[in-house]
Amino acid sequence: MAQYLLLIIAGAAIWRLYLWSRAPHDAPTRSVALALLSMALSYPVAMPGGTHGIDTLAGHGMARLVQNLLLLAALYFLMCFYLYSADGPSAHRRARREAVVVALVAVVITAAALAVPGQELGKPYVTVDMTMAQIFIFYTVAGLYMMYAVGAAGWWSARYARMSRRPHATGLWMTAIGLGGMAVACAIRAVFVTLRWSGGSVPYRVNTWVSVLLVVSSLLFAAGVTYSVARARIAAMRLWLRRRRDHRRLAPLWQLLIEVYPQNELRPASLGIWDRWRHRGVHRRYHRRIVECRDGLVDISPYVVEGGDATSLLGLAPDHLASRLRLAADMIKRDVPAPGQAVALAAPKMHGQDEDVGQLIAVSEALRQTA
Repeated sequence: MAQYLLLIIAGAAIWRLYLWSRAPHDAPTRSVALALLSMALSYPVAMPGGTHGIDTLAGHGMARLVQNLLLLAALYFLMCFYLYSADGPSAHRRARREAVVVALVAVVITAAALAVPGQELGKPYVTVDMTMAQIFIFYTVAGLYMMYAVGAAGWWSARYARMSRRPHATGLWMTAIGLGGMAVACAIRAVFVTLRWSGGSVPYRVNTWVSVLLVVSSLLFAAGVTYSVARARIAAMRLWLRRRRDHRRLAPLWQLLIEVYPQNELRPASLGIWDRWRHRGVHRRYHRRIVECRDGLVDISPYVVEGGDATSLLGLAPDHLASRLRLAADMIKRDVPAPGQAVALAAPKMHGQDEDVGQLIAVSEALRQTA
């Protein structure tokens, strides 16, 4: 499960770093990006390979210290996100005060870690000797700050969730619940540390359930901070796929009209090889094809009018209109004079671009079937 959690948090961190690169001066975006980056870096350090490597280079127990320092940084930047999001005049002053607090906590746990003799700090949490004063201080100070930071961030998340609308409210509630679960796990662990320092013991199964709560809460937090953005991107991707498909479906109609009116073909905004796959490129080509089809239908409409009756074209079925368009194209290629006036062809019954495109696609599909 740790690998999947790392992938989720790493993906969220990469996405937020990309958003930060798009808005380098936006303080809330920077704070979320740095929080997720710090959290993502802490997980490889906690894994056996990362722990062994750091302990080999810096000494036993240093991996535990590095992991906790990264978590402290992640929680500090998370608090900064809420402070900057409030956009109050005291946000920067409060962020500086919080920086002093987290710096003092970092100094205390670093001093405690360096004072631990031998390899005791490098032992797993469930077996480390909590009766040792340095280890007790290390876990207590770090745990209490984490409980304070995630509790405050969870409270702010719930507050903003009540003031927001979907889908932002859904993501904020997920974040608030995740942070609340993390705060509860930190509080329970603080009780466990005190209990073990006084000579008591904690059942292994209880420790396992608290660890599971922490992992699930972290997953929910990571999902919450990316929910609204991910939902918007999924919707944008679905629109991209639909418009790319509709662009291909309009090809038969577009080809027929461009063959007789090549001057209607608009010049592409970009001739790059990747333009047909880019998000904006697909939308540009889609709208350009609609305009070219509509211009071509207006130009060819005088040849479609039969017997001077233009009103009969309004309710013409797509397959019948497709047949007339083929006959009209043949007339234009033979330089036959236009027998009528320009009229609206394939006009939608209801207003809206979707209805308009739907009519064009229906005619285009009829042309494809009768090709």
